[in-house]
Amino acid sequence: MSARHARNWGLARRVAPVVVAALTAKFAVDLLGGDTIELNPLYSGLLAANVFLLGFLLAGTLADFKESEKLPGELAGRIETIADECQILYRDQRPDAARRCLEHLDALTKALSSWLHGKAGVQEVLKLIEELNGYFLEFQPLTQPNFIVRLKQEQSTLRLLVIRIDRIRETSFVGAGYVIAELTSVLLVLSLLVADIAPLGAELFLLGTITFLLAYMILLIRDLDDPFEYDGERRTGAAEVSLAPIKHLEARMTREIETLMREQAFE
Repeated sequence: MSARHARNWGLARRVAPVVVAALTAKFAVDLLGGDTIELNPLYSGLLAANVFLLGFLLAGTLADFKESEKLPGELAGRIETIADECQILYRDQRPDAARRCLEHLDALTKALSSWLHGKAGVQEVLKLIEELNGYFLEFQPLTQPNFIVRLKQEQSTLRLLVIRIDRIRETSFVGAGYVIAELTSVLLVLSLLVADIAPLGAELFLLGTITFLLAYMILLIRDLDDPFEYDGERRTGAAEVSLAPIKHLEARMTREIETLMREQAFE
């Protein structure tokens, strides 16, 4: 079983105790004769309202998740673009500032990876982005103004992407929406516990299915709401954005610096 499928089944395993508890409670209520309320159309209305609310929350969080999927790749692309410009400048005129800027970008990539994995704060990343200004200042007498303008544009976009990820991680979609969705789900399950729907076997099947779907959807929506929920190198949820572009960039930056050092040694 792949890691992705294992995470998906992990979410189902988190729901399983809730389903077991609901089925056990229904069985006990039936034995005690507590399911005396007749089924009426209000039950279907409550279920439809709850499904509509969950669908609204899912649509909102899914839109943010689809945007978040692109952010690690865009971060990696922006950093590598700046690195390419530094390599061009270094191979053209051999300024030490270009080599040091590449090393700084390598440190920025590692800090970015640490932050996304929950090992560092966003301020460290933003500070390293700001410190690129010193290198760009040293580049000014060595190249054309358009070169500096392009670098500043990449730096600005890089900063905006970092701030966007930080807001996604820190801001919940609709807190009040989660409360009402969870409350209506609990009320629906409780109402089914005391309702006389069908023979016990059919009641257990329907209650178990509805409880599983509601609990699974609520957990999935909460997972989608924070697509960068990492604890070290481990994903803590079933729906987390892949950070592979950042890892691949780390390896490429290391190789680029080693290549430049070898070229410098042979000169």
